[in-house]
Amino acid sequence: MPPITMPGIEDRLLTFAVSLLVGGAAVHAGALVVSDARGYAHAVLTALLGAVVWALLEPVPLIGGLLATVAWVGVVNWRYDGGWLRAIGVGAIAWAAATLALAALDLLGVGAVSALGVPGT
Repeated sequence: MPPITMPGIEDRLLTFAVSLLVGGAAVHAGALVVSDARGYAHAVLTALLGAVVWALLEPVPLIGGLLATVAWVGVVNWRYDGGWLRAIGVGAIAWAAATLALAALDLLGVGAVSALGVPGT
């Protein structure tokens, strides 16, 4: 009997990894411009934590989007020094950087990825 495999699991893992790396790069770009950039690995972990917070809170009826956005900015604020205004700035630049990166990837024919950990992308 052949082993049971899930078709496409490798594709899903690759998409997850690329999406997380794009999200981490976007957060890192925002931190470089606005806050105390600590390194790319720090940004990738921040993106992962932000994605988890977003996934948990966004489905809340009526206020989920707002609640998730505030919590995501809170994660950035917790991970980087500078306060809430700088965390909002990191988020805005991360969103812009992720949007540009995803547009460039789409032009190259890699349209199945997102920017994991960056809301709105």
